[in-house]
Amino acid sequence: MKFNLFPKKRTNEELDLIRFMVLHFGYRPKEISHFVKAVTHKSYTKTSDDFSNERLEFLGDAILDAVIAEYLFQRFPEDDEGHLTKVKSKVVSRKNLADIAENIGIRKVLRYNAGRSINISSIEGNAFEAIMGAIYLDGGYEAVKKTINNFIFRKYVDLNRLLEEEIDFKSRLFIWCQRKKLRLDFTVLSEDNISGTWQYTVVAIVNDREYGRGMGSSKKMAEQAASKETLELMGEI
Repeated sequence: MKFNLFPKKRTNEELDLIRFMVLHFGYRPKEISHFVKAVTHKSYTKTSDDFSNERLEFLGDAILDAVIAEYLFQRFPEDDEGHLTKVKSKVVSRKNLADIAENIGIRKVLRYNAGRSINISSIEGNAFEAIMGAIYLDGGYEAVKKTINNFIFRKYVDLNRLLEEEIDFKSRLFIWCQRKKLRLDFTVLSEDNISGTWQYTVVAIVNDREYGRGMGSSKKMAEQAASKETLELMGEI
């Protein structure tokens, strides 16, 4: 058995990447090649796509989904499955991951072809997922969990804001009317059964004045649509 007494010297790029991972993710890479690949977009290499971060992105997406689900399950023991699913979908949405990646500054270590027309926000979010995949390969599930709980959620995820956004439109409109001391009512304008499917049309009435209208296969869905349109008319969304 041969032992490498003189390990390969790190390049400046690799050292920068290690410092970046420690600072922003609280994780020190053991096998740096995982992380070099994680920040490499397919536009960067002219050879096989095998060296791009797409496979790591696929892995990171699954691991991130599991870690976030566990976090929310522990954080909100009284919430039902439907609400937890909605909150998780917001946390791992393309937009939110792109925002996190931008705030972290992944662009500073991202390897891509700047000469091509590329949506940089999109590939930053993808690289974030790929980095999660790299941490999983390098340190295991618990390492990803520690990074998400101790760094990402504390520094880059405004969970309260996401929860506020999760409040349904009818509840948001009701709260808004309460603050303004306005009366809110909903009136069903029509109920139609078309080929066995019900279609409801509802209007939101604020202080006896009609505002948004909404349609849906249930009164609840129609009220949500009417509330959304009313909030839009009020300039609240």
